Amino acid sequence: MSIQHALWLKSDETRAVIAALEKARAGSARFVGGCVRNTVLAQPVDDIDIATQLTPDQTIAAAKAAGLTAVPTGIEHGTITIVANHKPYEVTTLRRDVETDGRRATVAFTESWEEDAQRRDFRLNALYASPDGTIHDPTGGGLDDARAGRIIFIGDAQTRIREDYLRILRFFRFNAWYGRGPLDEKGLAACASLKGGIADLSVERIWKETKKLLAAPDPRDALNAMERTGIREIALPEADRLGRLERLIALEADFFFEIDAMTRLAAALPSQASARALARRLKLSNDERDRLTAALGEDVRVVSFLSMRETRRAIYKLGRRTFEDRVMLGWADDPKDKTATMWRALLALSATWEPPVFPMNGDQVIYAGVPAGPLVGEALREVEAWWIDSDFPDDQLALVERLKAVAQALG
Repeated sequence: MSIQHALWLKSDETRAVIAALEKARAGSARFVGGCVRNTVLAQPVDDIDIATQLTPDQTIAAAKAAGLTAVPTGIEHGTITIVANHKPYEVTTLRRDVETDGRRATVAFTESWEEDAQRRDFRLNALYASPDGTIHDPTGGGLDDARAGRIIFIGDAQTRIREDYLRILRFFRFNAWYGRGPLDEKGLAACASLKGGIADLSVERIWKETKKLLAAPDPRDALNAMERTGIREIALPEADRLGRLERLIALEADFFFEIDAMTRLAAALPSQASARALARRLKLSNDERDRLTAALGEDVRVVSFLSMRETRRAIYKLGRRTFEDRVMLGWADDPKDKTATMWRALLALSATWEPPVFPMNGDQVIYAGVPAGPLVGEALREVEAWWIDSDFPDDQLALVERLKAVAQALG
């Protein structure tokens, strides 16, 4: 089989990188991993990885000789990033594992494509393609797995997992993205028997895999398998509201809503306290923590009964993102057909109504006679509250009259 039709394979940047490597040594470079797998599956390709028989030093020299930028982003593991016309390509020397501890590996370079394939995780990720697009499948099962939607470990599943326990989470993530039908029983059993190794992983790696898993089109089967095996309880102990998460995913599919991993995670959390606990444990960014806790604020089910005026007020006070998160969580709690029209109307208003900017500042308050100091802020808050309650009138005269009344009362 060949993927010679792939547009990324024919791009000027790709050709420049390959030409540089091939000039140093003919036949020394092949594309590998996701770019090959996704092209076989007719799915988008985001990153282009290249495997090479050149050593890292030879890769750097080849890039420089061709006038390309070479950055030693992971040189201790053989990875050099070559940049062509601002587009990065990760070029990694063929490797074999010398020693592993479940988190990191000591590697030795090799010239064997088969040895390099054997240290990878799943057979569908060990597909290589020559510069002309010819596919190579060293494990003998990768191409069939990709077509059939099977996620199968290379060789012995337990051995692959002991090399890096993150592969447990990757097993579920890849099933969510590329799997069809029941999860591979041997792989699932190996993940279940070695799940304790997840505790030894860095929380940053766990969070990265979690976000990728939750961003899959439909991760419900994978999440349920994690739940059955007790792996969810180890990796994401706070996220135990799988019922609401499943209902949210079903709504997204039924109404063609955009997938948002953070909204999905919020749906799986029972409270703001659990959101804060997860954020601390997995070292989420402040923005991610705030997003989750805001989504899990007051009971969102009452949102469905808001009037248009009350809805605009809620969008203004909460912000569009938080309002829509709460609507989606409320809908997942109350997914009855008879309420669907109300929930959709709320989302439609949020998408089309642009909250106005409060048209008043402190200078205007002082000009109205309020002395500089804390009273300025108090006056602004009172006028803004009136403006919001009045449904955001675009009437400067009415605002000035209200400010005068507030200034007089404070005086």
